[in-house]
Amino acid sequence: MQPEKTLEPIDYGVFLIYFIIVSSYGYWIYKRKKAKTATASTDFFLAEGSLTWWAIGTSLIASNISAEQFIGMSGNGFSMGLAIATYEWMAAATLLIVGIFFMPIYLKNHIFTMPQFLTKRYNDTVATIMAVFWLFLYVLVNQTSILFLGALAVSTISGLDFWFCMIALAVFALIITIGGMKVIGYTDVIQVFFLILGGLATTYLAVSLVAEQNGTQGLANGLSIMLDKSSDHFNMIFNRGNQNYAALPGLTVLFGGMWIVNLNYWGCNQYITQRALGADLKTARTGILFAAFLKLLMPIIVVIPGIAAYTLYQQGLFQTDMMTNGELNQDRAYPVLLNLLPTGLKGLSFAALTAAVVASLAGKANSISTIFTLDIYRKFINPNATEKNLVTVGRIAILIALILAIIISPFMGIDKKGGFQFIQEMTGLVSPGVFAAFIMGFFWKKTNTAGAMFAIIGGFLLALFFKNYLADLVDLSPLAPYGFAVQNPTTGQYEMPFLDQMGFVFLICVAVMVVLALIDPKSKDNPKGLAIDASMFKVSRGFAIGTSIVVAVLVVLYTVFW
Repeated sequence: MQPEKTLEPIDYGVFLIYFIIVSSYGYWIYKRKKAKTATASTDFFLAEGSLTWWAIGTSLIASNISAEQFIGMSGNGFSMGLAIATYEWMAAATLLIVGIFFMPIYLKNHIFTMPQFLTKRYNDTVATIMAVFWLFLYVLVNQTSILFLGALAVSTISGLDFWFCMIALAVFALIITIGGMKVIGYTDVIQVFFLILGGLATTYLAVSLVAEQNGTQGLANGLSIMLDKSSDHFNMIFNRGNQNYAALPGLTVLFGGMWIVNLNYWGCNQYITQRALGADLKTARTGILFAAFLKLLMPIIVVIPGIAAYTLYQQGLFQTDMMTNGELNQDRAYPVLLNLLPTGLKGLSFAALTAAVVASLAGKANSISTIFTLDIYRKFINPNATEKNLVTVGRIAILIALILAIIISPFMGIDKKGGFQFIQEMTGLVSPGVFAAFIMGFFWKKTNTAGAMFAIIGGFLLALFFKNYLADLVDLSPLAPYGFAVQNPTTGQYEMPFLDQMGFVFLICVAVMVVLALIDPKSKDNPKGLAIDASMFKVSRGFAIGTSIVVAVLVVLYTVFW
């Protein structure tokens, strides 16, 4: 079965409707607020006080879900199954923690950017180092990956030229981003609508195709066949004998490094927290809770299609379509499925994928603009900049960031590693140290600047050591019985799973930070401690009920698919 890499006129019509709706609505929001806020930097960067809970929640998801999920996570669904959904379902639990504990601290202390937190809690040096680092990370890793994978997917599905797709996606994102955070927040609501509707349509048709290929019909029958014929793809927790254990090492996904990945991403990331920082606490929490519910839904859209593709592949379908240069390429699973969709629905799914890419690009570009303008330009280049000047510089920064992403993304090796793995590995090098600096800065007043510097710089160096040199210098085989080392089938060498590396680096950073604080005579009366009291963490009855439902659903999911 050879999928056709073209879109019919009806498909283009569906996509055009999506484009017109998003662009027109964004322009209307921009014009409606222009008289009051056109020159207000807080509105441009944060949409201060104007985003509703549903806009915050959908914007969080729109900014998070992109081509690396649709393409990369579906590919992982093809290769390892439902277990990869732990990134989504553990994120739902993480969002609850961020809403309960992190948001009150940020808002109580009037913190609107992550470098601002580091300045307030530590000093300008720590903040500047991280601001520069975040800019490099966002431009060189996140934005390039989103743009490259998005263009690759769109090109594969439509047959359009790769470079044309890349430039078109960047221009579309620029149209949305140039209006500021408010336009992004409200257009993300439409983006998520198309993302979920198109994603669910793809899942329904993929599972239905499984049923048809086995002489029956219906969604329920398709799922039953998948559970039977691909039963090995419905385990959430891998044992040590599983070939994918190194990627998702057993209980580490519940009690170890997966928490560091998610807490750092959702709680200490300008790209994400920016959506809620402009709202009051009740609105921010409600939006975050809404995002947690949407997170529960995401594996149905991005993982189940990959498992359906695996089931069909095992039965002999699209054997050649899944190949790249003679080798099986798991990342082709989702594009292959999209190309099998009927006319009209293919256009809807095409719009869903584009919505995911454009929303993430817009959100990332705005975060790059926010950090550069507020934490670099205003602080070091032009301290007396007017509000209008800051907004202008912010827009220029957005344009430059997108141009840089277009130029450098083909040279980052993203296609060789796979986009999801590329982003996880690169950000995982800094997550343990950065999260240690944040979490210790939040909750232990004795934490000092020396400790933060060690966590951020030393943590990064430790992560590099663990990743590239530890296995060569130390025999890790004694750790294998405990699940902290896995034998590489190619080299025969025992290596530590990446998520476990993150856990150990985090613990080392915390230990050193404690020692540096205890031996510092000034840390006892640290004036840099944040304003915190127990009443900040009390939640409303509605939030508590919503939290209980999310936790209950997660318990059921992990119990059923253990």
